[in-house]
Amino acid sequence: MSPTPRVAIVTGAARGIGAATAERLAREGRAVAVLDLKEADGQEVVDRITAAGGRAVAVGCDVSDEDQVKAAVDTVTERLGAPTVLVNNAGVLRDNLLFKMSASDWDTVMGVHLRGAFLMSRAVQSHMVEASWGRIVNLSSSSALGNRGQANYSAAKAGLQGFTKTLAIELGKFGVTCNAVAPGFIETAMTAATAERIGIKYEDMKAFKAAEIPVQRVGVPEDIANAVAFFTGEEAGFVSGQVLYVAGGPLC
Repeated sequence: MSPTPRVAIVTGAARGIGAATAERLAREGRAVAVLDLKEADGQEVVDRITAAGGRAVAVGCDVSDEDQVKAAVDTVTERLGAPTVLVNNAGVLRDNLLFKMSASDWDTVMGVHLRGAFLMSRAVQSHMVEASWGRIVNLSSSSALGNRGQANYSAAKAGLQGFTKTLAIELGKFGVTCNAVAPGFIETAMTAATAERIGIKYEDMKAFKAAEIPVQRVGVPEDIANAVAFFTGEEAGFVSGQVLYVAGGPLC
């Protein structure tokens, strides 16, 4: 741990993977900004962090909105200090087969995942460059390899992998690393929504997925938070431009 606590921003941090990541980084000694669409949605996570002795604030932000992103980063800087850790986790689903997918379904997913990661990364990179230290982690997905009914989501998650590698090249000389974590099947509200969309019981879906996974279980948000904690650590400075599939077995 650094002598001066690093300030981390986690987007989409009100629940699921984002919440688990925010709490894990707080345990690592980071001061954490819990970003989500509405400030009130992140307050429960903030309360858990502060109850455990950590520092955290909830900030409302639509990551696809340029002005809101700038305002959110300014707020974090004022309340916690200059952010040097960024976890681009915010995400949405608009699943459908290609012939049923609307342009709005496509644009919404691209806006949150790709535009959001771009805007957030651009907004914090100056703080990282000034500190000569920074960690960016983008949340990709095993769906980046292709998944029926997710042309938008798969394309966005694959795009984040290229974005990750490019940032690693551009920012490395400033002491900033950029990596991606690509979860497999994780037990979250998002995967529960997928089960509902395709009309099967969530417990049945989890059992089916677990049988396909070499470690014979589905993932939980803490599995992803553990990987993010490594990439954002002080000791991970020679690891950059990597995509780590956290899926209970090899995917590619």
